[in-house]
Amino acid sequence: MGMHGHLGSLLLLLGLCAPGTFVRATALHGLPRVVALSEDTAPGTRVAEVNVTCSNASGTPNITLHGTDPGHPFNPIAISADPTDPTRFRAEVTLRAGAELYARWVNQYSLTLWAVCPGEEEVEEQLFVQVTAKRALRCDTQFTSSEGVVVQVSADVAPRMPLYAVLSQPPSGLTFRLRNHDTPLVLTRRGLVLAPDGGFDPSKDTQMFRLEIEVMDHHGNNCSGAVRVEVLPSRRAPVTFLEPQQAVTVPEGTGPLEVVTQVHASGDNVRYAILAPMTPALFTIDEVLGQVRSTRRLEVSHTHLLVRAYNALHPADHATTTLNITVQGTDWWAPSCTPAIAVRQVPETVTPGTTLVTLRCTDPAGAEGDLRYALEGPPASRSHFSMEGPRLQVNTTLDYDSEATAAVGFQFTATIVVMAGGQPPRSTRVPVLVTVTPVNEFTPECPSGATFTLLDTAAFGSVVGRVAGRDRDRPPDSLRYSLEGGTGPTQPFSIDTRTGDIRVVGPLDARQHKSYQLMVRLTDTHNDLDPAEQRSRLCSVAVRLQAVPEQPPVCTPEVQELQVTAGPGGRQPVTRLVCEGSPDGAVLGYAITAGNEDGHFRLEGSTLFYLPNDLAEPRTFVLLVEVWGRASAPRRSTVVALVVHITPWSTPVPSSTTTQRTTVQKEPLVVTRTEAVWHPPAWFVAVLTISATLLLTTLGCVARCLLCSNPDPDKLLLGKSACDMVEQGRGEEERGHPHAGSLVSVCHDSEGRCPAGGVDRHPGTLSTLSHLSSTQEQFDGRAQDPSTGRDYLFNSTTGARAVGGTTRAHGGADGSASPGSGRAPWNRTGGFGGAGPGHGSVRAAPGWGCPPQGPGLGRGNAMAGGAGEPPPDARVLLELPPLRHRQARAEGPGS
Repeated sequence: MGMHGHLGSLLLLLGLCAPGTFVRATALHGLPRVVALSEDTAPGTRVAEVNVTCSNASGTPNITLHGTDPGHPFNPIAISADPTDPTRFRAEVTLRAGAELYARWVNQYSLTLWAVCPGEEEVEEQLFVQVTAKRALRCDTQFTSSEGVVVQVSADVAPRMPLYAVLSQPPSGLTFRLRNHDTPLVLTRRGLVLAPDGGFDPSKDTQMFRLEIEVMDHHGNNCSGAVRVEVLPSRRAPVTFLEPQQAVTVPEGTGPLEVVTQVHASGDNVRYAILAPMTPALFTIDEVLGQVRSTRRLEVSHTHLLVRAYNALHPADHATTTLNITVQGTDWWAPSCTPAIAVRQVPETVTPGTTLVTLRCTDPAGAEGDLRYALEGPPASRSHFSMEGPRLQVNTTLDYDSEATAAVGFQFTATIVVMAGGQPPRSTRVPVLVTVTPVNEFTPECPSGATFTLLDTAAFGSVVGRVAGRDRDRPPDSLRYSLEGGTGPTQPFSIDTRTGDIRVVGPLDARQHKSYQLMVRLTDTHNDLDPAEQRSRLCSVAVRLQAVPEQPPVCTPEVQELQVTAGPGGRQPVTRLVCEGSPDGAVLGYAITAGNEDGHFRLEGSTLFYLPNDLAEPRTFVLLVEVWGRASAPRRSTVVALVVHITPWSTPVPSSTTTQRTTVQKEPLVVTRTEAVWHPPAWFVAVLTISATLLLTTLGCVARCLLCSNPDPDKLLLGKSACDMVEQGRGEEERGHPHAGSLVSVCHDSEGRCPAGGVDRHPGTLSTLSHLSSTQEQFDGRAQDPSTGRDYLFNSTTGARAVGGTTRAHGGADGSASPGSGRAPWNRTGGFGGAGPGHGSVRAAPGWGCPPQGPGLGRGNAMAGGAGEPPPDARVLLELPPLRHRQARAEGPGS
C-alpha cells in the first residue's frame, strides 16, 4: 500500500469515527492515527488532515505539533477555516522543504497534536508516521524487454539530434551507463540518445544500431534495457544542377563586384563553391545565392570555372557544373545627354503632366532614333514621375503636406537610363533630384466652442484658457495668435503669440462687465516658400466673468473694553481697529452707528479719538462701529463693539492710562505682505561713497574760495587781513614785467612778527595793514630800481615804497632820499596829497589799483607843492618783497 492508500485509510477512519473532531477530553481520547510515507516522498506533501470543531465561533483554535524527535521533518500545523461553518476548522500536517526520509535511520515518527478552542479544554491526539523503504527502480516494460525499444529515424537527421529518452522525467540521483560501445550513437548523463556527431550516411540503405543501457539509483536499485535505432534511407531530393555546363558572355570593362551570372541547383540546404581554379583571380561566388561576381575590371579573356553545389548538412550530397565565361570587347561610346544631372524645384500644386526635364541626347554611332528612355529609382519616385520619350513628366500630385512626402524629406530621386542599340547595349544614366516646396493652401481653422469662465478675482497674469487653432498646412499648427483691439481697460486680456494662452492683465469687475467678447486673429506662418504668403482668420472667444460673493470684513477682536483717562488739551486716541477686507485690497469704511449721542468720539479712518469735555464723573460709553468693504447691494459689513470707560482727570485712577481687554477673540488672520526691496551690489555702494566724498570736497573748496574773495571791489584791499591775500606776481615784477594785478600781502607788527591770523613770509618786514591805515603813511623820497629801471616812491622811516601804483615795504634800503627831499602824504583813497618843503615831486602812475577781478583803471596825480586826489576807482596794492638789499637812486633836494 502506498502513501496515498494509507492517507486515504486515515481520512476514512476519521470520517467514520465522527464528522468532525470536537475539542473535548472524551471526544478524541485513544484514537491513534497511522500514516505511511515512502522514502522518495516529495517535500511539501500533505501527511495528515484533521477537522476541529469548536462549540462557539468566538475565535480560532490553537493547534500545535510536538514530536519525540525535535528535528522531525514536519512543518507547523497549518489551520484554515471552513467557509461554510464558522465553528469548523481544518488542520494539515505537511512534510518540510528539504526533508529527507531514510527508513534505515528512522522508520517511525511519533507526533502529538495539542488542540484547544477559546474557553474550552485542551485535548491531545497521537499521530504515527511510518517511513517505508523506497520502491524498487522500475523502467518501461518495452525498454526492459529482450527486443528493446525500436526507434526509426531518417538518414538525413541532423547531427546530435535527440532520438530517445530512457525516462521521460528521470528523478535526481539516477546514473545511465552504456554497456556496448560499438555504436556511433551518443548517450547523455540525463538518459538521452543522440544522433552521431557527423550524422548518418545517407548513401547507405537501412542501418541498424542497438544500445544496451543500465539505469541505477543512489540506493543501488537498478534496471536494464535496450534501444534499437533503425536509420531509414533519406526521403529528401539530392543536390542536382539542371545544366551541367553553361556559357556566359560579358562585355569588356565590367566593373568590380558586378554580377556576371548566377547558378542554381535543386536540393535542401544548398551551398555553392568554386572548385577550379583553386584560387580564382577574376571571379568569386556567393555561397548562398550562387551569384558569380567579378573581382576587378574585366578585359577581353576566356575563363573556365568548376562550381560545386552541396548540402550543408550532408556535404557528401553534391553536384558540379562548368561555367565558360567569355569577356568580349565592346564599343564604349555611349550616348551623350544634356543635362548630365537634373535638379528641379517645384511647388506642391504642380499639375500632373507638367514636364520637369527634357533631355537632349546624341548617339556617337549616329542612330539617335534608336535611343530608348527608362526611369529607375525608388517606388515612390517611379509612382510620381514618368518618361514620355526624352521628357520627364509629373505623373501624380506632389502633396507637400502628406506623410509620404515628409518620409522622403520632400525630395524625390530617380535615374533616367538612356539606352542605345548594339551588342552589348550601350547606356547613359542621368540622375534626377526633384524638391517639392510648400504652398500655403489652407486657411487656419478656429476652435469650436471657445468659451471660458473666469472669477472676477483672478490675479494678474492668470491663464484664462488656450485658443487651439488648427492649420492643415505643413508644418502643422504653425500659427501666430494676436488680439484684435489690443489690451486696454475695456479688454484687460493679452494672448501669447506662440501658444495662444489668454492671460489677465487688468482689473476685472463682474458688476460692470458680465462677459467679454474677444476677437483673436490666427495667422499661419512658415507654410509657404514666400514668407509674405500668409492666411489668417478671426475667431470669436467669449470670456464670462463669475462674481465672487462679497465677504464682510473680519475684525480682531470684535469686542473691546477700553479705559481712558480724560486729560486736558485736544483729542485723545483711544484705539485703532484691525480689520481685513477682501483680497483685492479694497479700502474699508468705518462709521459709529450707536453710542455716540453726545459726540464724545470721532472716527478718522480706523482710529477712534475721544474729544475731552467737562466730564465731572466717570462714565461708560458703549459704541457700535460698522466696518464695510467696497460698495455693493446689499452692503456686507461687520459691527465691532467698543466699551469705553472715561475717567475725569481729577478722579484717582490706576497708573496705567489705557487698558485693553479682549472678551471675544477669533482665530487671528495672518496677512502676508510681500515688498520688493532693492539690495545694491557692493561695488555700487563703494562707487556711490567715493562720488559723495568728492562732491563734498569740491563744495567745500568752492565755499572757501567764495568766503576768501572780496565781496566789494570799491573798498581798499587794505581792509583785508594779510592771511586771506595771495601772492601772485612778485616774480614777474622782479623779471621786469610787473603785473597790474599782482599782489603779495603780509601782516607784521612793529617788531617784525606776524600777529594772529597773519602770514609771516618775509621776516624783518615791519609793516601791517592796520599800521598803514592808522598812521597815514607819508612817502618822502623817490628812487629808481637799478635792475628794472622803474621809478618808485619810498618812505625813509618805514621802508615802504610804491611802484606803478604798488606799495613796497622794506626793512631797509641801500639808498634813501636826502633829508631835504620832498614829501607827499599817501592818502587812504590811494592818491598823494600835500607838499613838503623841497624840490622833490611825486606823480601817481597810471593803474594805481588792481582789485581781485582785474587791474584798476583809475589815475591819480599829485605834485610836490600841491594837493592831489586820485580818482575814486584808484587802488593801492601792497607788496612785500624778500629781505634783500637793492641799490636805489633817490631824488633829493639836489637832484
